[in-house]
Amino acid sequence: MEAPAPPQPPSSWRDRLDLIAAGVPPAPAQVAGAVAGLATLVVVGWLLLREPAPPPEASIPRAAPALTSTTAAATVVVHAAGAVRRPGIYTLPAGGRVADLLAMAGGATSDADLDRVNLAAKVVDGSQIYVPRRGESAPAGAGNGGAVAVSGPLDLNTATVEQLDELPGIGPTTAKAIVDTRERMGGFHSVDDLLEVRGIGPAKLDAIRDLVTVG
Repeated sequence: MEAPAPPQPPSSWRDRLDLIAAGVPPAPAQVAGAVAGLATLVVVGWLLLREPAPPPEASIPRAAPALTSTTAAATVVVHAAGAVRRPGIYTLPAGGRVADLLAMAGGATSDADLDRVNLAAKVVDGSQIYVPRRGESAPAGAGNGGAVAVSGPLDLNTATVEQLDELPGIGPTTAKAIVDTRERMGGFHSVDDLLEVRGIGPAKLDAIRDLVTVG
């Protein structure tokens, strides 16, 4: 007599559930399979429900934009000279005034003629600010770039060629002619003596009359 064939395991999950509902305990292999299947479902569900990773390019740090340097444009370098307590080269913020430079240089000396200096003028990078003493004319090149303006008229008997050249309508040739005429005449006695200078006529004299004097 042939032995009965061993029972075959359910072929599907539904058959296994039916056996469990009927009170038939599952075999150990079936329990292990069920656990493995459940674990597989959990992993698949986690993969489907998790938040997608950001695209690779989004996680790459971006280089910060380069900062534009404005240091060079933010300051000016000016030479304080003449009747100041601490003559020298100073660095000021761009747009600084002559009064700011004098403060950095320790102020003016007791013999400074500040009435001849425009303290409100803006300083210019690379210029020299010269503060004259009473009775002294500013040397050639002082106030380069228009940083300092002499409030009083220019003395024709002490002015240099460079200072005369800054007068409106007076170029280097005419400025030298003024100095040569001054030496030839032993000094000017009035502003009208400029008519003796070659290249200066009545119209040009009227244009600079209020800007010059004879001391």
